[in-house]
Amino acid sequence: QDVTRHRYGDEAHLDTTVKKLGLVIPGKDYPQLKELQEDVTEDGDLAFTMVWQSLDTPYKMWADEKRRKRYETFFGPGVGAEVVKINAEQRMVGIRLTTGGPLSEEYLASKVEKEAAVASA
Repeated sequence: QDVTRHRYGDEAHLDTTVKKLGLVIPGKDYPQLKELQEDVTEDGDLAFTMVWQSLDTPYKMWADEKRRKRYETFFGPGVGAEVVKINAEQRMVGIRLTTGGPLSEEYLASKVEKEAAVASA
């Protein structure tokens, strides 16, 4: 809760992060961090998800493969990153970081297949 609490002068910290990641559209509002989630993956790796409300930055921009790979290096060495659609109506998106290292192409391909199956159902 402390991360999402507004304090005078603090907006520059997270604004700088989303700007460096290319997630800000000029003249539009910055995405706002709403929640942090922590869990463990099926493989036993620690997973940490930053949940953002992104009213002006489209999901496709967050999920762009070049940008997703950049999350892996931006948030540290040995980190895997994926983008998770949390709530489309509320424009909530998550960046999920895992401790197991960069994500494999096989894992990412299976994720795309699952999303396509859900979308067509």
